Amino acid sequence: MIQLNEKIIPTFERIHGPGYQALFLIDNSQGHSAYAEDALLISRMNINPAGKQARMRNGWFMRDSIQVEQDMVFPPDHPQLPNEPKGVKTVLIERGLYQPRLCGKCASKCNTDATACCNKHILELQPDFQQQKSHIQESIEKAGHLCIFLPKFHCELNFIEYFWGKVKKYLRDNCDGTFETLKKNMPLAMQSVQLSMIRLWEHRMHCWMEAYQTGLEMKDAQFQVQQFSSTKYKSHRRVPKTMARTFD
Repeated sequence: MIQLNEKIIPTFERIHGPGYQALFLIDNSQGHSAYAEDALLISRMNINPAGKQARMRNGWFMRDSIQVEQDMVFPPDHPQLPNEPKGVKTVLIERGLYQPRLCGKCASKCNTDATACCNKHILELQPDFQQQKSHIQESIEKAGHLCIFLPKFHCELNFIEYFWGKVKKYLRDNCDGTFETLKKNMPLAMQSVQLSMIRLWEHRMHCWMEAYQTGLEMKDAQFQVQQFSSTKYKSHRRVPKTMARTFD
């Protein structure tokens, strides 16, 4: 997050100037899915007030078509629990959603299809909790830029993987087994990857996306991408008939 806020975003804005908006493609890794300390996450809440639980930012709920802001922490002048987190039960009572006949939380993991298996799951399904964004997405959007999270388990849709593959090959080819040489060669390895190559990787990613969007499975999609990348065209002035049929 420090590199994003202090290096990457400021560098983009300095190079391009005002009026330009960056689109970040984010690898869907566990680290990139982390949340801010005060994020609205049901997993960080206790059923009852106080105790060891997160101090969350304000939430919100709809009442008579009006959005009502809700504090997740008791006020400083509360007679019993000043400045203490409210917990699931109190938050639901204030929203008029608490179900006394239900348990606080399920003994095991809640059924994803259930809507009212326990009070904790009821709160988890509320819009303010459902719309909670990751820390990295909040930081990017706060700076006025956009981001897209790439799908999990699909490295073929993440062309930075091709970039790192090229960088690692350079490092292997110029390696003497010492850490000092690795540190020296790392910036050279990154600079060795041409912008034109990165654009080709991006184009290849779009070919994968188009193949998946037509309903192809992994193996058939790979075959289609390989066919497209190996096709040679005799003229740049006209589109071949086989390619034109795909637009019909």
